[in-house]
Amino acid sequence: MSKFNEKDSMRRYRIIAWVFVISFFVVVVRATYIMTFKRDYWMQVADRLKADSVPVAPARGNILSCDYKLLASSLPEYKLYIDFRAMAETKTDTLWAEKEDSICYGLSQIFPQKSAEEFRRHLREGREKTYTNKKGETFVGSRHWPIWNKRVSYSVYAEVKELPIFRLNKNKSGFHFEKFNARTMPNGSLASRTIGQMYGEIDSARFGLELYYDSVLRGEKGLINRRKVLSRYLDIMIKEPVDGADIVTTLDVNMQDLAEKAVIDELKEINGELGVAIVMETKTGDIKALVNMSRVSDGKGGYTYREVKNNAVSDLVEPGSVFKTASILAALEDGVIDTTARYNIETGGGVWPMYGREMRDHNWRRGGYGTLSVPEVLHVSSNIGVSRLIDRAYHDKPEKFVERIHSLGLGIDFDLPFIGSQKHAIVRKPKRAKNGQYLNWSKTTLPWMSIGYETQIPPIFTVAFYNAIANNGRFMQPRFVKEIQKDGVTVKTYEPVCLIEKICHDEPLRKIQAILEGVVSRGLGKKAGSKSFKVAGKTGTAQIADENGSYKSGTVRYWLSFCGYFPYENPEYTCIVCLKKRGLPASGGGMCGVVFHNISEGIMAKKLKHNVEVARDSTSSPIPDVKTGNLLAADYVLNALGIKAKGGWNGSYATGNPIWGKADNAGKSMRLTKEDVTDNTLMPDVAGMGARDAVFMLESRGMKVRIIGRGKVKKQSVAPKTKVKKNAVVTLEMG
Repeated sequence: MSKFNEKDSMRRYRIIAWVFVISFFVVVVRATYIMTFKRDYWMQVADRLKADSVPVAPARGNILSCDYKLLASSLPEYKLYIDFRAMAETKTDTLWAEKEDSICYGLSQIFPQKSAEEFRRHLREGREKTYTNKKGETFVGSRHWPIWNKRVSYSVYAEVKELPIFRLNKNKSGFHFEKFNARTMPNGSLASRTIGQMYGEIDSARFGLELYYDSVLRGEKGLINRRKVLSRYLDIMIKEPVDGADIVTTLDVNMQDLAEKAVIDELKEINGELGVAIVMETKTGDIKALVNMSRVSDGKGGYTYREVKNNAVSDLVEPGSVFKTASILAALEDGVIDTTARYNIETGGGVWPMYGREMRDHNWRRGGYGTLSVPEVLHVSSNIGVSRLIDRAYHDKPEKFVERIHSLGLGIDFDLPFIGSQKHAIVRKPKRAKNGQYLNWSKTTLPWMSIGYETQIPPIFTVAFYNAIANNGRFMQPRFVKEIQKDGVTVKTYEPVCLIEKICHDEPLRKIQAILEGVVSRGLGKKAGSKSFKVAGKTGTAQIADENGSYKSGTVRYWLSFCGYFPYENPEYTCIVCLKKRGLPASGGGMCGVVFHNISEGIMAKKLKHNVEVARDSTSSPIPDVKTGNLLAADYVLNALGIKAKGGWNGSYATGNPIWGKADNAGKSMRLTKEDVTDNTLMPDVAGMGARDAVFMLESRGMKVRIIGRGKVKKQSVAPKTKVKKNAVVTLEMG
């Protein structure tokens, strides 16, 4: 028989059901009561919580250079306010009436843009302002009246805090502030487009690394709840703010400063419109300097140069002759040309017909170059030579040429940390229709593409390609940030990334390297070279379209460039320099080469070590010039330099007692001769002494000294061996 009791079970279910029904009605009644009878009370609570819950901004992380120097940091700034109702509640408003003049005068001294009378009117407006709440109650005095309408530094805040009344605690004085993290750049505008900037008032990143790494730098906001307890407000931390992390960039402050100066100097010299320079570390792909200088009005009828746009990573430009290196390397890799004499090319008198158009070399008015070898074609940057070589090899299969160009790295995508940067270069591929005809290709496309036209390549892609040549074929991703730190501890590392292990075989690579060295040592890139180390690279000069996309507007613009690496034997850095200007003269080698030379020499100056003999010539002396005076001091310095002085005297520098005498430089040796100057009643001969020894000797005899000029004593106003007069003034003429 079943033990299941249906009546007991149903009784239990009914009880449970009634519990749920009663609970439901209790909740509904309670909710109705809160929504109606207690509505005003809870609305006031909500308003108070909204007003008293204050977000706490975290400290934004720093941006550091490769050697951990500050590039961008946050400093506190303050907006100052006064709570007039708090003063009324604490009975401080009577004190305000007494001190108002002093406060307004003090504010006008701190903020001279506004007079004391203007401050008085402004503060009285806030003190007399009336507010009405939802209950209809009227209050006089603003709780949050701005003292000054802009943010101020901590030092200004501290000055205001010392004014009468304001120095009291905030519950009595009503003086309070809002704190912000202001972004500062210790190096001024150096690399400003790369580092980025902030919208100050809303603490929002605008561009650059500031924007790309905003989530890392920003941190997380905290929250403080302000509660009034016994007429005092207590700040209760609900959530601690989490400060932002620091990012360590690859930028080098010294290289950036050097590159900016070199670019600006040349832009001023040629009246250029735009200058770009990139310095890349060969082995790692680290960007050590990135310069983008545009000509802008200075507001005084003249021009100045500053960073407006990150042209180096965002501008699609026709690269011009620096692209010829890729064309020749592609042909060498495919084996369709060689550097032997059998591949010599005829360029004629500098003008060559190409499918109904004329191809010209830069010296066509001077008769051209005639017959050239493959290396010479790049040495002199012959348009005809390159275009004829490439057209002859790829005319029937242009898609093979474009595919090879892409395989060299110019078709690869970059992941750059800049909003608006180009992801890839544009080197278009030919497309065939079903009938075998090309849809987007003409007979002149390949010849003009081979010399840098009909392609669009940002400078960052060009420098990365040349860096691969310098790096023995390893194509490195440009790196701008190498690590993220939190409280000085590395939390994430960005390792160098190799995108292509080998862009071509070793033999074509060695040949193109040798050709690029010849461009600088024997060709058009001589001005980029150095007497201290070898440089390899390629010049470029291209006519570019105006702002309307026209080449025939009457104003010819040129995109000049030089891209290369140094030192040639063991490359450390690759650099590209691009300049945009109007009209002639226009020379990539002559103008960009100069900038490249100045940058490379400046970078390598710290690394070059010369033997000391290099600094000596037939007229130099290995013995330094020694002044007459204290022989002990002179002998101490000479011994430290490894020079043994001759002379019939002795003494120890440690004893401190001066031994006076003269020094005679015999060219290869130094002789120190002691002199008797023990008679303090006679005027000594101080000619040839330094100022310190001469003053010591004269003042020890009770005389006063007046010095004119610098150097050694040439003339003294009181003759030697005359009677000394106490407190007499002796004038010493130095020279």
